Amino acid sequence: MSTELRKELIVSAIENGTVIDHIPSNSVFQVMKILELDKTTNQVLFGTNLESQKFGRKGIIKVREKFFTDTAINKIALVAPNATLIEIRSFKVVTKRKVNVPDNVENIAKCFNPKCITNIEQVPTRFKVVDKTELRLLCHYCEKITKKENIHFI
Repeated sequence: MSTELRKELIVSAIENGTVIDHIPSNSVFQVMKILELDKTTNQVLFGTNLESQKFGRKGIIKVREKFFTDTAINKIALVAPNATLIEIRSFKVVTKRKVNVPDNVENIAKCFNPKCITNIEQVPTRFKVVDKTELRLLCHYCEKITKKENIHFI
């Protein structure tokens, strides 16, 4: 019998679905909420505070039989700008790409300003991303800046 301790956790592969890797550990639950994974009937596996050579600590989410729209991917990019999106079909990686913070965000987030027309009338929100590193969104209508910590998703 070997006295060597096993240092890895084996998680079963998914036949079809999406893996979101390299999520900041403190953003895993936010990504799950944004994508409404708490309401899905699909199998969801997640890990947080996992060791990462590149980032120190990271999170990962695997969702069986689910592929995300561009709108959902933009939401992911706003809270996990270094995330990698991996689509799996028939147990094979068909696409692997980093998410990109978009230049403009439409109808994804609410304006921080309570007096903004988008919070009073049924007007779709529109923002220009003025800082992709610290994530700052400039409202098209009221020109107020919404900071990352104040973003609420629609």
